[in-house]
Amino acid sequence: MDELRVLIAYARHSAVRSLGQSLLDLHLIDVATLSKYCETPPQVERGVEHLLTESGLVKELDFEHARAHMLNTPEVDADRFVVEREALDHLPWNLALSHHVVPLGMDSGMLYVASTTPLKRELEVELSVISNCMVSLVWASHAQIVRRLARETHTQNSLEVALASGFDDLSRQSEHLQADVHSLLSDAMTEMKGATDPEQVSATDESSSVIRLVNRMILDAYEQKASDIHIETNPGDDVSRVRFRKDGDLEDYLVLPFLLRAAVVSRIKIMSRLDIAERRRPQDGKINFHDFADIKLELRVAILPTHDNLEDVVMRLLATTKPIPLQQLGFSPRDDKIIKRLTERQFGLILACGPTGSGKTTTLHSLLAHINTDNRKIWTAEDPIEITQKGLRQLQVNPKIGVTFASAMRAFLRADPDVIMIGEVRDEETASVCIEASLTGHLVLSTLHTNSAAESVIRLLDLGMDPMNFGDSLIGIVAQRLVRALCRHCAVPKVLDGAELEALAREYMEGTHLKMEEASQRLLDAAAVASGTPEAPVRMWHAAGCEHCGGRGYKGRMGIYELLENVGGMKQKIQSRAATSEIFLEATRAGMRTLRQDALEKVLAGHIDLKQARLV
Repeated sequence: MDELRVLIAYARHSAVRSLGQSLLDLHLIDVATLSKYCETPPQVERGVEHLLTESGLVKELDFEHARAHMLNTPEVDADRFVVEREALDHLPWNLALSHHVVPLGMDSGMLYVASTTPLKRELEVELSVISNCMVSLVWASHAQIVRRLARETHTQNSLEVALASGFDDLSRQSEHLQADVHSLLSDAMTEMKGATDPEQVSATDESSSVIRLVNRMILDAYEQKASDIHIETNPGDDVSRVRFRKDGDLEDYLVLPFLLRAAVVSRIKIMSRLDIAERRRPQDGKINFHDFADIKLELRVAILPTHDNLEDVVMRLLATTKPIPLQQLGFSPRDDKIIKRLTERQFGLILACGPTGSGKTTTLHSLLAHINTDNRKIWTAEDPIEITQKGLRQLQVNPKIGVTFASAMRAFLRADPDVIMIGEVRDEETASVCIEASLTGHLVLSTLHTNSAAESVIRLLDLGMDPMNFGDSLIGIVAQRLVRALCRHCAVPKVLDGAELEALAREYMEGTHLKMEEASQRLLDAAAVASGTPEAPVRMWHAAGCEHCGGRGYKGRMGIYELLENVGGMKQKIQSRAATSEIFLEATRAGMRTLRQDALEKVLAGHIDLKQARLV
């Protein structure tokens, strides 16, 4: 409620906009359309609204949003808002469902409620009578309200609301696809109601609607470029949620009735060749989806037991793709030159580090693609093989039969390689063989799960590596993160004043040896490169939302990097087992841009916003 109170206070002191300006602010129309339809006196704006609605350019619900925005009506995320208990005492979920609203909280005797039509006076009066208190309406999107009601009201009615009226917003699919999934759900429900053993329906009949529903779910995730599918089951008669991870964030896709819960999980187990009867222990498996559809797609499956003898499913999509060109990864021009120079070395060790899902393997394959020529022999050991390249000799690790990273590495050394890539340094043996190979005339690339480049040095020393050999073998370390990139179609610029630029410079220099003047100059240089002229004002952008990005304001992801090069006094620091802080400062003195610095430079370049930058 604190955030809503701030919005209410802000609205009271803000000027009223015109309808045309509100339509522009919300990216519901462009300037050309505004010029064509809205050059009319205020008294005929309703006529303009009619024309835009009839032409299909703006939907009626979008006009409701524009009118609310015009009058500075507060806007909330009804899906994530923390609803106060007192609000539910006045307006329970079943009554909220029937009026398609979400109760939010109480403030000074006023009940605040989210609606898609906050200017509808009759709705406000009706809710006041029902709740026996004064009601004030704020705006929330149709999709958010549908999702919240579907989650909070565990009835068949709420399920039908979520599927019928909100499914298009939940999954952002076309109308024919929406009908397809809805039909599959209905058919599957019919099968379940008539089945003596719901789990067997998914296993025995290839024409089963459950089978087609699971296939459709995976295909949709693939087409929407999702990285993961999450199936979250709930006990009793509660619905289960299916969510896709897209561009790093989870988004709702579907709600499943409780009757389909067991059958869907069992079908996935069968596709993964896992034990259907086992529900007490976690299980891991893989699905080669090419066996079920005409696309090259592999899924890594994790089945996790939860309470009440239920199981959740997480499937990671591993589409066999080509490597991303090095210039498209998002390295700054300076780091791009350095990393290309390092990969062209004949021997040594290059590491990519970062948390799970930060794009380390993608970076290594892009580096390999840069040096993958006919005069080089390149071997890789991976688990799993996610990216394939012509010319690479790629081996799938399988610890169950003794094919580990370390054993694969030793085998590669007998196969006359020039370059070796090892999927991950997990233990002392693998690290030792990597360093040995890099000292005997091979270029070795691998990944490590650490938070920064400096920490990677200490991690390998802690694994028992000889500091003298490690200092000689290391070429460089790339630390990275993935953040959401701004949509290029709707990002909104803001010119920074002197105080804001100074605050950004202080953030940029934090924890390093830099002075304010040098930090400010680096930021000004980044802004000048982005604008193409040093005289342009310094700007940063923030997310807005449009049809190209589904209203999210973000489209795709971008890498944030720091590149530690073993130059200057770095070898001495490593060989003397210096602390992480000393190695970090030595790297920055040698010119390394930290993760924070690279992120802030990308903010001024217009690639990401400040919110995403601070996530790193």
